[in-house]
Amino acid sequence: MDTYGGRRTRAEQDAATVEIGYALVSAAFAAAVLFGAVAGPALLFPLPHLLSAVLLRLGLALAPVVFMARVVSVLVRFRRESQPSQPGRTSPDS
Repeated sequence: MDTYGGRRTRAEQDAATVEIGYALVSAAFAAAVLFGAVAGPALLFPLPHLLSAVLLRLGLALAPVVFMARVVSVLVRFRRESQPSQPGRTSPDS
């Protein structure tokens, strides 16, 4: 992929790979925690059938949303931070 007309260096490719892995792992963790918090009581305690079904469905509906939101937010932040503030120039702290 081109970055400002040039090719990405190996270090930039490695950084992108690590960031993608981090985004996926942290998103899976966040989705699992949310699912456990919402649907956990339905799985652990004897609740009325309707409440149990609602909690399970709510957990199953919210977990993928949280997963995607986390992946997108991490990757957008990475892309924003990896680009210099002005094209053709490096940032002062690089």
